[in-house]
Amino acid sequence: MEPVTGKDEAELSRLLRAALAGDEKAYADFLHRTAALVRGFARRRIVQGGVDPEDVVQETLLAIHVKRHTWRQDQPVLPWLYAIARFKLIDAFRRRGRRIEIDIGDIAETIAEPEAESVSERDIGRALDGLTPALRSVVSSVSVEGRSIGETATKLGISETAVRVSLHRGLAAIARRFGKTT
Repeated sequence: MEPVTGKDEAELSRLLRAALAGDEKAYADFLHRTAALVRGFARRRIVQGGVDPEDVVQETLLAIHVKRHTWRQDQPVLPWLYAIARFKLIDAFRRRGRRIEIDIGDIAETIAEPEAESVSERDIGRALDGLTPALRSVVSSVSVEGRSIGETATKLGISETAVRVSLHRGLAAIARRFGKTT
């Protein structure tokens, strides 16, 4: 991209003045030229991914459109434009935060496989051994066999409330036995 000259500054100022006076073609030309300048500005300053220069361009153009009445016509237009672009670029970096995005394929081989917990029947038997027969049958039905509270109540011929109470008491007893509190 070529550096901006005094001629460019004068032309952009002329276009924005005409746009503020109601010339729609001048405004379209102004926005087109401004987009090219802001695009180059953003691309030069974005060295890492995470911020799309086109997003900065669009947000800058929108801000210019909304705030075009704040440009003082006796002042150069480029410092005003670049100030808006700079603030929009800063906003984009703030939204991104300090996150760094890495493609999972780049590090997949370094991620450990989750270890499958293996609980043997002997471990389950040991856990259930310290329970009374009534608590053992409830805990075994719900926690080991996977039955619902209702199915367990029907199977054992007791109320669902009794199943819930027995399950809670049985699991609490197992937790105490193995040094964990509920």
